[in-house]
Amino acid sequence: MRFKELQISAEVKRAIVDLGFDEMFPIQEQSLLPMLNSRNVIGQAKTGTGKTACFGVPMIEKVDPSAGKVQGLVLAPTRELAQQITDDINNYAKYTKVRATSIYGGVAFEGQFNDLRKGVPIVVGTPGRLIDHMKRGTLVLKDLKMVVLDEADSMLDMGFIEDIEYILRYTPKVKQISLWSAIIDERTMRIAQKYIPDAEFVNVSRDEIGLSSITQHYIVVAPYEKEATLKRLIDFYKIDRAIIFCRMKRGVDELHASLTREGYSVEPLHGDFAQRRRQEVLDGFRKGSFSFMIATELAARGLDIEDVPWILNYDIPMDPNMYFHRVGRTARAGKEGNAITLVTTEEELELERIKAMTKIPIKKITLPPAFLL
Repeated sequence: MRFKELQISAEVKRAIVDLGFDEMFPIQEQSLLPMLNSRNVIGQAKTGTGKTACFGVPMIEKVDPSAGKVQGLVLAPTRELAQQITDDINNYAKYTKVRATSIYGGVAFEGQFNDLRKGVPIVVGTPGRLIDHMKRGTLVLKDLKMVVLDEADSMLDMGFIEDIEYILRYTPKVKQISLWSAIIDERTMRIAQKYIPDAEFVNVSRDEIGLSSITQHYIVVAPYEKEATLKRLIDFYKIDRAIIFCRMKRGVDELHASLTREGYSVEPLHGDFAQRRRQEVLDGFRKGSFSFMIATELAARGLDIEDVPWILNYDIPMDPNMYFHRVGRTARAGKEGNAITLVTTEEELELERIKAMTKIPIKKITLPPAFLL
């Protein structure tokens, strides 16, 4: 199905053409019509499959920019994702009078106050800062027409369940609400059953959820061999752009120091960084200012960075769901990607749990001796 076939405004169609989109991705094809017809939707798709359009385009169509009230609300787990969603919505809306603004912590309130005073119709924000504005009286939700919970599994992983429920209690009983998640587990279904009545479930193929566009491998190593093995992987496969995941912030810092000494072009990213520093690292990586970003999964969750051909899991995640969040950073927007996970003998049970959650094979590989490289 093509975007031009949708019953949407000529202005939004024009913006979509400018963005280079013609045919829809599977999640868009299945969910845009229900969303445009005011249905509640539960959508399962990984980040990078174009799901922002699934709720962003209908929201632009439904809000009235002249009303001077917030009518569309999107909840997101991280500051970076909130900003990306805002940018996407504004790109779709650029030929209309609709505008979206981001509300998140780590920055001053004043600029956010100004946007809200102007009566911006769409707000995208993280739960904590949204609640701050609600309690200050600067964000009023009684006129909402649409509410979106994006990357719901990530928000639940990060402990936002009480914040989400607090916000939803202050929204109108009659509204359109949708939930989007890479993984629909018991926690997300409990939220859906409680707050999203008569929802239409939209699921791309299990193979797509299983990351079929990503070639996935693992290599068994001793703990003391991990650093040398990582360097050999980079050299052997001639990897010049990748996100490297570590479990702990200390691991990020130590690996960054080691790779820097070896002359690799690398920068770290974790939760101890101030917002300004986080943004500098992300912008630098997007621009190609350096080749490798070493990150904790919390820091990189929800990031939509294009053209990341490789994900290197220096540490296997403890939670199998997090594996899919990590490797979902590659193969965005229909592109192919690669993922390699370093696994110690003691961690092979964690690997088996991950394998049990997907139909896509995760194949074992070995590297030739270092002297053959």
